[in-house]
This record gives sequence, structure tokens and C-alpha cells, in this order.
Amino acid sequence: MNHAAAPLAYQVIPSDHARSDAQREALLAGELGFGRIFTDHMVSIQWDKAHGWHDAQVRAYGPLALDPAAAVLHYGQEIFEGIKAYRHADGSIWTFRPEANGERLQRSAARLALPQLPVAEFVESLRQLIAIDHGWVPSQPESSLYFRPFMIATEAFLGVRPAQAAGYYVIASPAGAYFHGGVKPVGIWLSRDYARAAKGGTGAAKCGGNYAASLLPQQEAYANGCSQVLFLDPVEGRYIEELGGMNVFLVYRDGRIVTPALSGSILEGVTRSSILQLARDRGMQVEERKIAIDEWMQGVASGEISEVFACGTAAVVTPIGQLKGKDFAVGDLDAPAGAVTMAIRRELTDIQYGRVPDRHGWMVRLR
Repeated sequence: MNHAAAPLAYQVIPSDHARSDAQREALLAGELGFGRIFTDHMVSIQWDKAHGWHDAQVRAYGPLALDPAAAVLHYGQEIFEGIKAYRHADGSIWTFRPEANGERLQRSAARLALPQLPVAEFVESLRQLIAIDHGWVPSQPESSLYFRPFMIATEAFLGVRPAQAAGYYVIASPAGAYFHGGVKPVGIWLSRDYARAAKGGTGAAKCGGNYAASLLPQQEAYANGCSQVLFLDPVEGRYIEELGGMNVFLVYRDGRIVTPALSGSILEGVTRSSILQLARDRGMQVEERKIAIDEWMQGVASGEISEVFACGTAAVVTPIGQLKGKDFAVGDLDAPAGAVTMAIRRELTDIQYGRVPDRHGWMVRLR
């Protein structure tokens, strides 16, 4: 499905309503939050069956013009990614393992019957946006510029078949520190009534439908004082899968670090695979396998499991202090974050911000 034989040539159309340096700096100095403020420009690349990838642009951030019959609106043919840009102490701007995100976007595209953007073009799309919006990369501690690349089916057609036209876009949002006042353990709600995905479904793809399906149980989690929802396997309802938007790790008292094996219904997180590598570097015994929910509950209660954490692009590593359900609660929200959790988080963020050597070659300079 990839027709691009040569690198795409970008047309750069500067915004005629870009914010001034003073306006931008005022926004960056304020409360950034996550996904609330957006940069002045966006990337747009079109695809159709006849011409392949074409019409690459960097243009003003703004509304998309979609036909009411666009396939994405009716059949959910859509995928996305999440990746960050980091400003290093010398002012240079870097991103973390963009090839891995580009490859995952391709896998998601294949599952959703969308065209596969070449990985090199994925990385170049980030570089093109940074070239014009580099001033939006914040420099405060633990801050970053969050990229949201996404692809949607744009063909105007009512019929259940793969669309023959699609658009790829990249928008960006300056993001502040995920945890204010330090990293704090969170509470997780165990969902027994809902499943996130099933083998053969779209669980291994990063598509909007997976997240839409998680919103009702997420609402239940909030109602019970929890930050995230934990999903179990959809067949037996016994084995840990993942959170609504993060992967899960258990740290055992004997030094093992364990995470659910990829099963076809779990999203392969870039942060997840990076943590597995860093744990191996530390000489830890790493296991990817089925984990029964009873093993988590009993292990925490007995002390056999000493730490639990979640990971993802937004928060990097999030300590889990408590697991709750309709008739139980294990763990302690007031306990401090575990030593292994914090050491891995610190090492990963030190690599991303250029504070320690990048021995795996994960960082790619954008500017």
C-alpha cells in the first residue's frame, strides 16, 4: 500500500496568525497541563489509491475540512501515535525512539486497512513540524512537546470496505510535568464487567475505538476514587492485560520484574519495551508471561510483590499504590513510590533529557 518511491517534498505555508514570541512565552510559562495548548502549525499529508502519498504540507494549525460521508466518521477507520520532543540543556531538541513509533503506526495501519506511511516519512514529519514550531518546546523540568500523529480515512463513501483516500496529520502540544509536587502512587480500579480488547480484535493497534471502549469503565474508576482502570483477558477474566492507556509491571521481592506477555490484544508500548531493556541492563530477571489477577492481589498482600507500576509516553512511569475492586482493596496509597520504580523512571527520563549517555542509540535529534 506504500506508493512513495522518493522522499516527500514539503510545502511550508507559515501561519498568518501565529502567536508572537511574547504570547508563546507567556503560554509556556503558565500551567501547561496536557493536551490543552497547541502549536501554531501542523503537518498534513494526503494519500489515495491512485497517487499514493502526496501533497505534504506544513501549514497553520486549524480545523480539518471533511465530507460528512468521510469513512472515519462512520466506520472508525482511524489510528494515532504519541511521542515527545525534549529540549536538552544546550537548547537542542531530540525525540525518543521515533522509528519504533513509526513501525507501530504501520502495524496499526495494517490492522485498520489504512495505508502504511514509511517510517522515514514519519520521522521527517516530526522534524518538519519542529523546524517551524521549535519555539514551542518548553524548557521547564520534566516538560516536553507532545506530538500527536494520526491518520484518518477521508474518502466520502458509505459502504463497509477500506477507504481509498486517507489523510495523515501531526499536531503538537507543549506538556508540563505529569506529576505536580513529585511522583505519587495512584489507585487502580479492577474492571470485571468490561474487556478492553480480544485476540483477533484491534487491541494491538493504537486506534481510537479501543480508547472509546475504555471510557465507560474509566468513568467507573473515577467514581471509585481511582486514576486508571485495569482490564483482564476477555476469555477467562483471570489474567492481567493492561490499563486503559498504559502497560503494567510487577516487581517481586526476589528482584524479578514481570509484565503481561503480548497476546494480540495488548498494545506494544515503546516505553514498555524500553523498560524491559533497562531492567536487563541492570541484571534483573525479566519475565513476559501470563499474570493472574490473584497473583497480583496475593503477592501484594504477602509482600512477595514489592512494587507495581504502569508506563506510557505521557507519564513515563507511574507507581501504583493500590488496586481496588467492588469488594476489595490491596496496597497503600500513602506508601512511597518503590525504589526500583523510581530508579527506572529516573534512568529513562535522564536518557530522554540528555542527562546521561544514550548507550542504546534511542535518541534522535530533530533540531
